[in-house]
Amino acid sequence: MWRCTGPRWSGGGPEPAGRFAQRLGWYCAERAETRTSLLPAGKTLAFAAVGERRCLGVWRAGRWIVCPYRAVLDGASARDQCARCAQLDRSRSVAADTMADDPRPYGVYLAYFGPGLLKVGITAAERGAARLVEQGAVAYAWLGRGPLMAARRAEAVLGSALAVPDRFTKAAKRAARGALPPVADRVAELAHLHGRAREPALWPETLEPVEFACTDHSQLFGLDRIPGVVAELGGMTAGADVVGEVLAGVGSDVYLRLAGEHGAGALEGEGAGGPIAVLDARVLSGWVLGAATGPMTTVPVPEPARGRAAAKGAGEREDGGQEGLF
Repeated sequence: MWRCTGPRWSGGGPEPAGRFAQRLGWYCAERAETRTSLLPAGKTLAFAAVGERRCLGVWRAGRWIVCPYRAVLDGASARDQCARCAQLDRSRSVAADTMADDPRPYGVYLAYFGPGLLKVGITAAERGAARLVEQGAVAYAWLGRGPLMAARRAEAVLGSALAVPDRFTKAAKRAARGALPPVADRVAELAHLHGRAREPALWPETLEPVEFACTDHSQLFGLDRIPGVVAELGGMTAGADVVGEVLAGVGSDVYLRLAGEHGAGALEGEGAGGPIAVLDARVLSGWVLGAATGPMTTVPVPEPARGRAAAKGAGEREDGGQEGLF
């Protein structure tokens, strides 16, 4: 029995980020084995949620430690752990400041998600651009490198001095993707903030600076295939089907052209194959996914959100918490 472990971006290592590919992860507890499957543009998905959604446990030292409580999870939540497994996970986590002794070098970056949606963050240098791709950053630039605590201090100081938050809501990110300015404008906005961060009065002496160089993920994500108006698939329930063709992948989001007619009314992008909708693939983690039982998607598709009005506010935190580890 293989349970989905959610979205993954593999490839990684040093740039260019074009070596990354979006995948779904899988785990079989009986075999203690993991595997992944690609989610390229053009791939047809046709699956149904089977049984109950269960806590995946904890990923530690390159393997899964199965949840001993066999906890059942909410099918609509992006969280794939029960409260006790999440607590254990955060007991050894950079995100929770419980890994201060981590000897690895860390990079400090500026990430761009849309006009005015920029943040400062850190990631282990060995991960390269993986953290940026997982977050769905449209573009990014490195600021500096140094030990973990130096990077942490720089993240806090620069974030406060530059008046940028540490994360954005998924609604804000999705809304921005439908109305992105030209690449040159994205580069200019990142370059301006990079220059401000490098001012002597702000720059932490303990951090090794990195000259400005912008990496854009438009082609990697397939942003040109995402329309301005997109419906959002709801959470999974037992027996619910998802049937459609992959158009693009951004962070944990998978954009699909749903098969056939779907629900009440036509949505933008409907026509050959049906409407375009986005699925947060994190809601798949913990489910056993079997073959679809019908020709159409039966997961709820609410009215599509339009433009930046869909954003709850650039500075709000994600409902699903931290999107990934460092």
